[in-house]
Parts: sequence; C-alpha cells; structure tokens
Amino acid sequence: MSIVLVEGESDAVAIRTLARRLALPEPRVLPVGGSKGARRAAGELNGQRLVGLVDAAERRDFERVLKTVFVCDPDLEAEFIRALGVEGVEAVIAGQGELVSFRRLQSQPFQRAQPIEHQLARFFGGRSGNKVRYAGLLAEAVSLESIPAPLSSLLASL
Repeated sequence: MSIVLVEGESDAVAIRTLARRLALPEPRVLPVGGSKGARRAAGELNGQRLVGLVDAAERRDFERVLKTVFVCDPDLEAEFIRALGVEGVEAVIAGQGELVSFRRLQSQPFQRAQPIEHQLARFFGGRSGNKVRYAGLLAEAVSLESIPAPLSSLLASL
C-alpha cells in the first residue's frame, strides 16, 4: 500500500474525503509539516511506496525525495476553485454562513483590486482552521467528474 506525503492537514482531509466519496479504501496520508518535511518523512519511511501531493512552488522539495509527485497549481485551494467555479465556492461559503464575512474581506482596500481567486485564497488562509475545514467542504462539493486532475491522478495511482 502506498503512503501519500502531503504538506499539511488540509491536503490530507481533501484526499481522504475524495477517497471516501469514490468508495476507495482510505489511503494512508501523512502530513509532513510543510514541503521541507518531505525529506525527513521519506527517510523514516524508507522502503515504503511513497507518492506526494504538493503545491507548485514547493514541488522541488518533494521531487528531490519522491519518484511520484502530483502538483497542485498553484495550490489545493486554487484547484478546487477552478473545479467548482467561483459561484460554486461562494455557495459552499454561504452554506457555512460566512458569505457576509467573505464580502467584508473583499471590500477591504487592499483586496478590492485583487482577482476573486486571490480573495478566496486569502479567505481560506486568513482564519485559523479555515484551510482544513474548507478543504473537506470543497472536496464534498466538487462533482466526481470534476475532481481536480492532481487529486484524481493521485487517487488513481493508489
């Protein structure tokens, strides 16, 4: 069985959620505490079949120690935003009763000129626990036919 190395808990939640929705066996997913933790984790798991999921900016850290790496461009949240569309993501936010909070963020002077994808990324990363919570919610909301390519390819490889 493969072990999936990921940067953080939000990646792990998304993978586990999608595997469950696809009726796949629960994969063994190990958050390594950021891309620099991949080397340590790979060393500790020597001899195991390892694959990785990483953000584009950190891909080299994973590629140095893993043969199979799936890359989110630029990150997990952006993959879900593309898959669901802005309206779909806003519907998930509204379902959590946080659309007013997101609109407040959008009205801040620095955010007004930013593309909505940037505003959404800021919203997900701006509050403690939001990245993990929304990773699961977005993974639940995406249609099985629209699972982002890095995630569907990773799950297919397992």
